Order: sequence, then C-alpha cells, then structure tokens
Amino acid sequence: MSRQPALRTASRPAPDFTDRSYWAGTIKMALSRFFVLQVLHDGPAHGYDIARAVERTTKGCCSPSEGALYPTLREFEQGGYVTSETEVVSGRERRVYTLTGKGREAFEIGLEAWMDATAALTETGRAARARQEKGRGCPC
Repeated sequence: MSRQPALRTASRPAPDFTDRSYWAGTIKMALSRFFVLQVLHDGPAHGYDIARAVERTTKGCCSPSEGALYPTLREFEQGGYVTSETEVVSGRERRVYTLTGKGREAFEIGLEAWMDATAALTETGRAARARQEKGRGCPC
C-alpha cells in the first residue's frame, strides 16, 4: 500500500472561540447581509445610503465597509436578488439597487430564520442563567 504525501496548505491560526470578537465578527458578517436586504426591502438605494441605513438600523452594530458592501451587492445582483441601474445626480454617476421579487422572498425567509435563531438563543440564555442560579442555592 503506497502512502500519498500529505498536502501542504497555508495554515491559518485556529479561531479563538473564547474571544468575543470572533463571535461578534461572525454574527456581524451574516447580519450585515440580512440588513442590506432589509434596507432594499424599504426601497431602492445607492451604496452609501445602504451602508448608512444598515448602520442606523442596527444602532451601529453592523457598519458595512465598501470592501464588504459592494461584493455583497454584486453577489445579490448575480443571484437575481437585486437589480441595479446607473443614475446621474449632480453630475456624478451612482448605482441604485432595487430588490427583486426573489430578493423580497430572500428577505422574508432570512427574517424568519433570524427570528427562529433569536428565539433559540433567548431560550438557551434563560436556561443557562437558571442553571447558574440553581448552582448558587443552599447546599443543604
């Protein structure tokens, strides 16, 4: 039996799951995508307005940078979730994004999924606090 040499891959450091910033970053990335859909669900907008509306809506929790927002918008457009057109305002061109029917469906499904996750997290938090409180009781 011959042994294949192990493939070498560039190793990334393993995530530190005890670091709150790991979890915050993971959550913010997913929530930012959802809130882009939410902003466009309210009406067409251009990139800068989308980013500011997401930041306002989430009270600063999610603040998509250009480096994150525009690839997300391109992905949504390629998937048929949004359309875009160029308009000229005060002599400057900008792309305005509009949610499609498929995008509205994605928003509604995303909303349901986040609501389910939120309910599960809330229940998990209550159960964990109850176990902590039970552990602090009288040892008699």
